Amino acid sequence: MINLASFAPKRWLVASAALLALSACGSSATDPSPPPAAEAPTSSDAVSAPLMQTNFGLVSGAREGGVNAFRGIRYGADTATTRFAAPADPAAWDSARDATRYGAACPQPRGRPGGPGGLFTSWQPENPTFSEDCLFLNVWTPGIDDGGERAIMVWFHGGGFTTGSGSSNGYVGARLAARGDVVVVTVNHRLNIFGYANLAHYGEGFEVSSVAGVLDMIQALEWVRDNAAALGGDPDRVMIFGESGGGAKVSTLLSSPAAKGLFSRAVMQSGVLPVFPAVSRSQELADKGVAALGLDAGSIAEIRSKTAEEIQSAFGATGSGSAPSLDGRILTEDPFLPQVAAARAGVPVMLGTNRTENSLFAGGADPTLFDMDDARLKTELATLYPGSDVDAIIAGYRAIDPELTAPELYFEATTDSRYQAGHVIVAENLAKEGSAPAYLYLFNYDTPVQGGKWLSPHALEIGFVFDNVALSESMGGVGEAQQKIADMMAETWIAFAKTGNPNNAAIPDWPAYSLDDRATMVFDLEPEVVNDAR
Repeated sequence: MINLASFAPKRWLVASAALLALSACGSSATDPSPPPAAEAPTSSDAVSAPLMQTNFGLVSGAREGGVNAFRGIRYGADTATTRFAAPADPAAWDSARDATRYGAACPQPRGRPGGPGGLFTSWQPENPTFSEDCLFLNVWTPGIDDGGERAIMVWFHGGGFTTGSGSSNGYVGARLAARGDVVVVTVNHRLNIFGYANLAHYGEGFEVSSVAGVLDMIQALEWVRDNAAALGGDPDRVMIFGESGGGAKVSTLLSSPAAKGLFSRAVMQSGVLPVFPAVSRSQELADKGVAALGLDAGSIAEIRSKTAEEIQSAFGATGSGSAPSLDGRILTEDPFLPQVAAARAGVPVMLGTNRTENSLFAGGADPTLFDMDDARLKTELATLYPGSDVDAIIAGYRAIDPELTAPELYFEATTDSRYQAGHVIVAENLAKEGSAPAYLYLFNYDTPVQGGKWLSPHALEIGFVFDNVALSESMGGVGEAQQKIADMMAETWIAFAKTGNPNNAAIPDWPAYSLDDRATMVFDLEPEVVNDAR
């Protein structure tokens, strides 16, 4: 459990930062051959249930896809007992606990099942449960306490800082663990109001309310460190990775002095967080929730006796808890500022985006965008980027690819402004810091599902990174092409986890990002390195 007293308070600082709107325009570490057949792992193998001794007690798992699988391992106490405070260690247990089912996810708003267009349908876990008792993690490992020193890949899920869990079918780690002889861990932690509502100005007991979910993630990483031998893993080769909100969580951990030393590589997929919410604004939003509960500074202690449902109802429309904000100890500065470079010193980073991330968001909200013509393209871009030379933007993209349709160009341009520009800025900052290499990628593969209209939407790459083609049919489809992409992506992530260098026999030589060449790995059926891509 983290010792908060070891971090001296610092003055809060909120630095301004902005994304650029539209920018102008190897060696083998692992065997790239896939495991036999791209099938979903079976729920269990015909052997006795594996047992693993953790620092809190014995857990009983299952054999799955040739590896040991443990779901729902408790790493922290019920957070209802530590509401708005730092997580606590769980009470130790004496007899073996069942670890074959996922633990509960944090209470959260419910989205539409399957997401926009049903793309996420095949990733939906069966009968998910939600509770403040949510500090659980899941492990897939080839060996248990066998002296193995395997790289450990710790995944933080997406959904912003407000929704999601580590229990998605897309995140099942059996194939990745078997393929790379690595340990895969996925994590549940506090979200939204319960993890990030900023009540610090109410005084004692609420000092870390704006970073409670961050402290959960740090406690999970401490659990990984303390149990690395039992996992058959190496505590000095821990890679944190995540997509979308998970990438923002990785950004956060890279900036926290409290997380230093708990991981040695980091990957941000389609999500970097350049700025934390302003402290004053996050407190103002929390005040609205407190008032909606009928409480004030004199009665704030009663918030601990309210039900989770009452808190969700009162805070739900306020926007409170959308992300962590600076607390002066766990988070002292905005991510990627030079002032917090020491927190990530020596940690290699890999980061990148998909070609048309925004097809999921804009296209999901307005399906008519998939049928736009050039006239509407100009209108839409002029609305989004007032004062811009829309004709120059269109000409610039078509100079790179003359065959771009109007919808493709729209989704590429809006993706670049919303996602890629931020990743390029972070890659530049890391290159300037120079303490460890940074590797920038662009995922260009288009999904064929639903006639291919979604192109390369947000989250598409996840199923390939986890080598879960069969579990990602609604998002990416199933076939030889998909498995080729999965071979490429999984091998690259495994290589990076093992060595801090993504190069492997499945891709061409990938140099680290520099301000001179700006090398970018373009992942597609025929991958290539392009300098200053897009």
